[in-house]
Amino acid sequence: MGMKNAWIKAAMLVTAGLATLHSPALADVADRVVAVVGNDVILKSDVDSRVLMARMQSPEQASKKDFQKTVLNTLIDQKIMLAKAKIDSLKIDESAVESSSSERYRQISERFMSKSEMEARFAKSSAGILEEIRKEMRSQELVDALRKKRSSATSVTYEEVMAYFNANRAMVGELPEMVSVSQILKFPGVSEASKASASALIHQVRSEILGGADFAVIARRYSQDPGSAKLGGDLGYVQKGELIQSFEDAAFALKEGALSDIVETRYGYHVIQMLNKDSNSIHIRHILIAFDHSNLNFAGELKLLGTIRADVQSGKADFADMARKYSDDPASARLGGLISAAGGGTSQIATTSIRKELRQIIQTLKSAGDVSEPKRIDPPQGEPFLAIFRLNERFAAHRLDPEKDYALIEEKALDEKNRVLFDEWLKQLRKEVYVRISDI
Repeated sequence: MGMKNAWIKAAMLVTAGLATLHSPALADVADRVVAVVGNDVILKSDVDSRVLMARMQSPEQASKKDFQKTVLNTLIDQKIMLAKAKIDSLKIDESAVESSSSERYRQISERFMSKSEMEARFAKSSAGILEEIRKEMRSQELVDALRKKRSSATSVTYEEVMAYFNANRAMVGELPEMVSVSQILKFPGVSEASKASASALIHQVRSEILGGADFAVIARRYSQDPGSAKLGGDLGYVQKGELIQSFEDAAFALKEGALSDIVETRYGYHVIQMLNKDSNSIHIRHILIAFDHSNLNFAGELKLLGTIRADVQSGKADFADMARKYSDDPASARLGGLISAAGGGTSQIATTSIRKELRQIIQTLKSAGDVSEPKRIDPPQGEPFLAIFRLNERFAAHRLDPEKDYALIEEKALDEKNRVLFDEWLKQLRKEVYVRISDI
C-alpha cells in the first residue's frame, strides 16, 4: 500500500491499525480463519492482537467474560461498516487520524521500560507499530463518519431528554471540572540550508527520470518515504481527501503517464507520476526528498503567534478568524480553533483528561477570553510545534442539573438515541452481508 501506510500519509495523509500487531507468542500458533465477512476474512491472530492491545490499555475491560467474542463481533461490524463507508465514498479528517494515532502510540509505549522491549513484544519495529495503529485509527474515523452521516437528521424532543435524564439519574454522579478551549498551532519552519539541500537532490532525481531512468528504480534508490520507497514509490489507488492539499492538487492535475513538477509539502519535496485514473480515484507513485528537521526554525512562528496574541487581547483581531487563517491543525482551524473532545461530540473537555503539559498551560488562564503566551510543545510522537490557547469557558465540578446543564443532557440523550438507531441499522446490514463465524 506504500505511502498510504507510511508516516508521510499519516502526518500528511493517513493511517494504520492494531488488528495485525502480533506478539512472538501469537506467531508461534498456527493461524486460522475465525470469521468470513462478505469476501473478507478475520483471522484468529487479528482477534488475539486486539485483545493483547486492549489488555495494555484497559486491563479491566479486557478481563471481562467473553471479551474475545466481543472483539470478534466488533471486527465483523467494523468490516461491514468499512465496506459501506467505501461505497458511500466518505471522507475523513487525516489530521485527526494522525493526532489519535500518536496519542494511542504514546499510551502503549508508556507500558514498556524501553522501545526495544516494546518492539520485542510485538515483533515489529516502533515505526511498524505506529503504522499499524494509523490503519486502525483511520478505520475508526471512517466508521465515525458513517455514524455522523446516519445521525445527521436525528433530533430529540424535550420529553425524550427528560426521560433519558430520569432513567440515568443514578449513574450521572458528579461532573468533573470542564473547560472549552481553542488553539492556534504552528509547526516550525525548516532552515534554508535544509531546503536548498533537498531542492538540489529532488531536481537531480527529476532530471534522471526525464532522461529516461526507470521511476521505480530511482524511487528505491533516493526516496525517503519509508512506506513506498521499497515499492518503487507506489502509493496504490487514492481518492480525493486522502492526501495533503498541495500534494493532492498536483497529483489529480496530472494526465496518465505524466510526471509532475516539483511539489513542496511541509515534509519535503516530491515528484509524482500518474499511472492511471478511474472515475473516483487515481493510481500514483512518488519520490520524497525530506527536509532535515533536526535544525528547526521557531523564530518566525514564535513572532507570528506573539503578534496574534497581542492583536486578540487588544481587540484588533478575533481569535477564531486568526485560527482559521493561520493554524496548522486543520481539524480545529475549521472550527475557529475550537478543540473538540474525543469523538468530536462536544467542546467541553474534562481537565483531568488533558495531558499534564497542556493542563498546566490552561490552568494559567483564569477568565474566559484569556490567551496563553506562545509555548513550545514536544509531543511523545511527531515533531514539536508552537501553540497559543484561548480559554472560552470553565465549568466548575458539579452534579448534573437539568436546568443548568440541559444542553449537555440533550447531547447525551441524542447520542443514546443515535446509538440505538445505528445498532438497529447495523443489524439490518448484517442480514445483507454474508457472515460466517467459527469457534474462537
